[in-house]
Amino acid sequence: MDPLWLLCAFFFGFGAKQVGLPPLVGFLVAGFVLRIAGAESGLLLRELADTGITILLFSIGLKLRLRTLTRSEVWAGGLLHMALMVGIFAAILLALPKTGIPLLESVDSRSALLVAFALSFSSTVFAVKVLESRGESSALHGRVAVGILIVQDIVAVIFLSLSEGVLPSPWALLLLAVLFASRPLLFPIFDRIGHGEMVLLFGLTVALGVGFAGFQLVSLKGSLGALVVGVLLSSHPKSGELAHSLLSLKDLLLIGFFLDIGLSGDLTWTAIALALLILILLPIKSTFFLLLLTRFRLRGRTAFLATLALSNYSEFGLIVSAIAVRQGWMSHEWMIGLAIALSLSFILGAPVNTAPHTLYARLSEMLHRLETRDRHPDDALIDPGDVDVIIFGMGRVGTGAFDEVKERYPGPIVGVDFDDTVVNLHQKAGRHVIHGDATDADFWDRIGLDTRCGLKLVILTLPTHSENLRALARLKDCPYRGPIVAAARYRDQVNELKRAGATAAFDLLARAGSGLAEQACEQFTLSTAPGSDARS
Repeated sequence: MDPLWLLCAFFFGFGAKQVGLPPLVGFLVAGFVLRIAGAESGLLLRELADTGITILLFSIGLKLRLRTLTRSEVWAGGLLHMALMVGIFAAILLALPKTGIPLLESVDSRSALLVAFALSFSSTVFAVKVLESRGESSALHGRVAVGILIVQDIVAVIFLSLSEGVLPSPWALLLLAVLFASRPLLFPIFDRIGHGEMVLLFGLTVALGVGFAGFQLVSLKGSLGALVVGVLLSSHPKSGELAHSLLSLKDLLLIGFFLDIGLSGDLTWTAIALALLILILLPIKSTFFLLLLTRFRLRGRTAFLATLALSNYSEFGLIVSAIAVRQGWMSHEWMIGLAIALSLSFILGAPVNTAPHTLYARLSEMLHRLETRDRHPDDALIDPGDVDVIIFGMGRVGTGAFDEVKERYPGPIVGVDFDDTVVNLHQKAGRHVIHGDATDADFWDRIGLDTRCGLKLVILTLPTHSENLRALARLKDCPYRGPIVAAARYRDQVNELKRAGATAAFDLLARAGSGLAEQACEQFTLSTAPGSDARS
C-alpha cells in the first residue's frame, strides 16, 4: 500500500503548492487523511523517513562550520532557551489541572517535565527546508538557527541514551578519533571521484556506511554519525557539490517522514484539544528566542528571521513521547496531541516563512527597540566606500561577472555576499568583496546609495529568483535610478525580472549556449584559415 500513499502525497503536495504553501504541508495533511481512512504506516514508509532524516543531518553537516557551535549566541542561547522553556512549560502544565479541565487532571510533575522537554525542541527538518528554499542557509540568521538546532540534537542524543538505558560503548571515543584521523584518506578519494553520480554515491557511502553504521556499533544514534561525517567533509572544496547532488534525493525521502507523522495515531477529540493547548504555548517559545538572540547583540532582523525558522515544534517531541508512553510515564493521547501540534505548527509556520522579509518590514520599528547598543561583529554592516559597480551575489556567476567587468572597466567595483566563507575566499583572491544581504532593508539604508553619486551599474546574481526580486523591490525604495542587470535561470523569469524593475535580464542557460557556440565558431575559423593545422 505504501506506493499508493506516496501517490496521495503527490496530489496533496501539489494542491498545497497551488495555494502558496510548501508541499510539506500537503504531505502532512495526506498522512492525516490516510489515517482517517484506516491506513497504517508500513515498513517502506518508516525506512524512507529514517533514511531521509539521516541524509538531512548529513547535508547539514556538509554546510556546518565547527566554529559556529562555539559562538555564544548558538551554544549558550540554545541551552538557555531550552532550560527556560522546560521550566515555564512545566509550570503551566502543572497549573492547568487546578482549572478543573478533566483531560488534564492526570498531569503530574514527571509527565509535565517530559512534555515540556519535548516542546522545547524545534524542528530541524522544517527549519532547514525553509532556509534552503529561500537560499538563506549560509546567511547569519540561517547559521544561528541551524547551530541552535545542532545543540538541541546533541541534547536529544544524550536524552535517548539515558532514557533507554543504553550508554555509549567505551569504543565511542576511539571511533570519533578514527573518523577525524580519516580525513587525510577521505579527501584524496573525494578529489579523484570526479563528478555526477560518483559524488552522490560517495556521499551515501560515507553517510550511511561509515557514519550511520559506525555510530550504531558503539550504541550511538546513527543519524548523529551522519552529521559528524558531514562536518568532517564540510571543509572540502566539493562539499557544496555533494550537498547539491543530495538535495532531490533528500527531499524525496523526507516525504516518508511527513507522511509517517500523520499516520502515527488515531485522531480523538481529547488529542485535538491537547494539540490546541500545546499550540497556544508556541508564541511563548518564539518570544523567548527573539529576546535571547537580541541579548546576544544580534540585530532585530537577524534575530527575527532566526526565530521564525525555530518557531515550531520538533519531530523529536514524538520520539520523547513514544519513549514516555512505552515506559508508562504518560498516556498515548499526549503523543497523538504532540503529533497534531507538531503538524499544526508546520502548517502555521509555512506561510509565515514564505514572506519573512515582508513581515519584518512591517515590524522593523518595534524590533529595533529590542536591539542592544553594541552590535555583534558578524552582524555589523560595512560601508563599501565610493564605487561605480556593485555586484550582489558572488557565486560562480557573480565571480565571472566581477572579473569580466574589472577587466573591461577601470572604475572601482565591489561584490556583496551574505556568506562569510565566500567573502573571505574572494578577499584572499584579491577581489573587493564585503559581507551584506541584498534582501535586508537595513543593508540598503546603511549602504546609502543616495550618497554614491558615482554608482553607474548594479548587477544581481543572487542564489534564487525570489531573492533577485526582493533585491529589486529594495532598489525601488532607493534614490538610485541607474541600470540594473539581473541573472535569470529560466526563460520565463526574464520578463518577470524586467517587470520588477530590472533594466536587463539574461537567461544564464541560453547565454551559456551562445557563449559556447561563439567559442566553437572562433575555433572553426582558426582551423580553416589558410596555413592552419586543423589538429592544433
